[in-house]
This record gives sequence, structure tokens and C-alpha cells, in this order.
Amino acid sequence: MGKLKRVLICDDEPQIRRAVTILLRDAGFQAVPAETARSALDVAGVHLLSAAVIDLILPDGDGVDVCRRLREWSDIPILVLSGIGDESTKIRALEAGADDYVTKPFGPGEFIARLKAVLRRAEPLPQEPVLVIDGLEVDLVSHAVRYKGEEVRLTPIEWELLRALVRNRGRLMTHNALLSQVWGSTYENDKQTLQTHMANLRRKLDPSKRRYIHTDFGVGYRFVA
Repeated sequence: MGKLKRVLICDDEPQIRRAVTILLRDAGFQAVPAETARSALDVAGVHLLSAAVIDLILPDGDGVDVCRRLREWSDIPILVLSGIGDESTKIRALEAGADDYVTKPFGPGEFIARLKAVLRRAEPLPQEPVLVIDGLEVDLVSHAVRYKGEEVRLTPIEWELLRALVRNRGRLMTHNALLSQVWGSTYENDKQTLQTHMANLRRKLDPSKRRYIHTDFGVGYRFVA
């Protein structure tokens, strides 16, 4: 039996740490608790972690700063867990390096699903980077896309959007991040352009359902793999 994946859980509320520890244990993970920003960074420096769950409001600092500090030397998946649900706070956390955001109170199933999604994103793509999911096939080398065996013709912009989402599969990408990657920094605030191209991409990938690309309204998009 392999070693359990260690997950840092940083929250100053004992009941939240206990609840998340139980959720992680039942899902096959080992929780490594921390109560403060400083202890979270200390734990991350000592333990070999698979992921981190960080609260935003801590006794000695801001969880956003913890995300930023971790990103200076680590690329482990980071899931932000907080009672603050406004869009600007979500965007700050994501732009500081968090991979996803779960708002308190949260459903146990959703929390574990989000954690597993960011862990999947951290897994390296296979040598032949072809992603196949529920009828959709994306070949990153040949720039080919097929849905149920039929070729899907994408414009260059639509392909770049899909490639950015697939490479960050499971991660919530902000509007600004996608605009900067696909169009360049001068387009960072042009959300209307992004929404138009995203609607076209979704229609081509699966006309009947929006099951591959999910929207976090006001924040961004994620490719669900």
C-alpha cells in the first residue's frame, strides 16, 4: 500500500481543522494541520506535501500572502477555503497562485472533488499529450480536436483558449489570466471578447451540454477533466 498523500490544512478554527481532517482521512489523504500563516509556511518547508488548503483570514496574516509565499518556491496545488465569497477576494487569491476556491460553508463532496481536481492538474501530461474525456479528444501536439470521433474545427483563438484550459485542467483560471495568455497583456480587461469566443468554443465542443468548461461567474473558467 502506497503512502498517503499529505495535505496541509491551515485554518485558525479548530472545528474546521477537525472537519477537514476527517474528510481528508475518509478520502484517503493525511492531513497536516497548521493554525497560522507562519506555521503553514514552516510545515510546508518541512513536510513533503501533495497539496495545501489555506484559509484567507489567519491570526498573523493574510492567506493570500501565504499563497504568494508558497508560490515563490513550490508548485503544489493550493485550494483556498474561506468564508469570504466576493469576487475580488477570489481573484486576489487566484492571482497570488491559488488553484481553486471553496467558500464556507461547503459540501464535503464538493470539497474533495475540488481537491482531487487540482491534484490531477499537478500530474504531468503523458508522453503523448492526448486528453480523452467523455467523448472529447484533444491532441496538444497535432492541434487536433475530435468529439465522438468527428473532427471539430476551431479558429486559432478558440484553439489557444482550449489549450490554455486543458493545460490547467481542474484549475479555475481568471478572465485576466486567459486574456493575457491568449491575446496578450493589452487585452487583460476585454471580458466581452473572451466571453464571445468562449461561447463559440463551447458550442463547437458539445452543442447540447456545457460539461467540459465550467463558469465561475464574475471570476473565470475551468476545464473539468
